[in-house]
Amino acid sequence: MGSKLSGKDLIKIGFPQNNIMNVALGLITRYRRGEKKENILLEAKKVLEAPEKFREDAVWAKLAEGLIQPVEARQQQLNKQMAPFTIFGENEIDEQAKRQLYEALKLPIAYKGALMPDAHMGYGLPIGGVLATDNAVIPYGVGVDIGCRMSLSIFDLPASYFKGREFQLRNILKENTQFGMYDTHREKQDHAIFSRSEFKDIPLLKSLLDKAYRQLGTSGGGNHFVEFGVVELHQVAPEWGIRPGSYLAVLSHSGSRGLGANIAKQYTNLAAKQCPLPRPVQHLAWLDLDTQEGQEYWLAMNLAGDYARACHEDIHRRLAKALGERPVLTIENHHNFAWREMVDGKECVVHRKGATPAGEGVLGIIPGSMTAPGFIVEGRGNPLSIQSASHGAGRVMSRSACKSSLTKSAMLKELEQHGVELIGGALDEAPHAYKDIHRVMGLQNELVNVLGTFSPKIVRMDK
Repeated sequence: MGSKLSGKDLIKIGFPQNNIMNVALGLITRYRRGEKKENILLEAKKVLEAPEKFREDAVWAKLAEGLIQPVEARQQQLNKQMAPFTIFGENEIDEQAKRQLYEALKLPIAYKGALMPDAHMGYGLPIGGVLATDNAVIPYGVGVDIGCRMSLSIFDLPASYFKGREFQLRNILKENTQFGMYDTHREKQDHAIFSRSEFKDIPLLKSLLDKAYRQLGTSGGGNHFVEFGVVELHQVAPEWGIRPGSYLAVLSHSGSRGLGANIAKQYTNLAAKQCPLPRPVQHLAWLDLDTQEGQEYWLAMNLAGDYARACHEDIHRRLAKALGERPVLTIENHHNFAWREMVDGKECVVHRKGATPAGEGVLGIIPGSMTAPGFIVEGRGNPLSIQSASHGAGRVMSRSACKSSLTKSAMLKELEQHGVELIGGALDEAPHAYKDIHRVMGLQNELVNVLGTFSPKIVRMDK
């Protein structure tokens, strides 16, 4: 089997003991997994003997290129000077998160950075970190939950619709949402996303297609949620077809599930092999977008982002059908993603790790906590934040600190005082775990205009 093939096998057929072996093993893992070892070695030997014949080969082109013009993976050095940056709400952000941004700004590919007021320490880039790079993408700068989204559906039903219907709405959430690592919907739905060519052309994605189909419309765990609540619209656009006022709404937060996690894992490992970095920043290894691997990750990342959108579409479709209503307006945005954007006149790759796009006129939703409102916003296109804003209130307590210092009874009492009902949920998502969303919003007046709010009433999360 292909998975049992090792570097020793390649050495036996004449491969040099350098980085080219890693290239070969990487391609075999990606494209020839599960095939007979003898057949793989026979084909690899042909490439070794006549690499020029394989320069255009769909599988072996990278190996052929490396054999013709060897490129050694060399230890990358950090710049002594940081790229320019701006921090919003600096006094509210822990030093570890700032330090993570400072290290990222020393990468040779770094062009500009920013830190949002909800920022806290993450892996690689801090949560709430924005980094613009020069023609390179950092898989771990995007994150594991690629394309994690907020999606808000507003129905032409008054806020008073809740009165007397709490039991009905609670059951609609229970019956039409799925949470946890393994739970899926009994009745699966098809979606146009599954006919995308990337699922056929990229071996990793081909192997993940069945999992993606099973997990469509599910929300996973952690801080992901689906909730009924009340929207207060203060300002509206003519094309929205809705007046200022109070309405029933659904807000969901989740990402690309196992599809995104597996993409992140594979390409982060690839980047680490090709771009070794000093230990403190080893998670920030990048892929050059002029390489096959860089282009492949870019396609896979965008597919994962579109899949996350498809999951939200399925969630909201199921809930709307159960309500017997169609939403009059949907507002959505995503984070944990990279975009090609102009930054100070230069085309860059903009990574937003837990940060919301806030270009001029761009709509979004920034959630608070289970007992605090979320904010419907319009971006102001501030160049200092690289046209970004916070993606929430941001954590002020770690998950372990929540579990050791808070109690479930106290959390439920607080929810009751705010008129919020919780289905599932764990202590690490208690309201006390988060910063004051009003303070966070006050620190980004330069980044977004507030058009309205969303107040949670019935919240569903993983157990």
